[in-house]
Amino acid sequence: MEPLADGQVWHMEENKLQVDMVGKLLVHYKLGKHNAVRIANSVSSKSNIEKFLKKNKAVLVRAAVSAKGV
Repeated sequence: MEPLADGQVWHMEENKLQVDMVGKLLVHYKLGKHNAVRIANSVSSKSNIEKFLKKNKAVLVRAAVSAKGV
């Protein structure tokens, strides 16, 4: 599994997880249905997110966006 990074989108059978920001210990993310209009922001530890993605057989759809030039 690829390490978590800002801007990633992971798809599962019924949900998608969008990673907003990754820190040393915590990840800010949005988790919701594929066709949801509004999705709440959530925060969890990196290890919990990685376990969740493995358990639900998540597939990385969009890789992280590099912001080095900004």
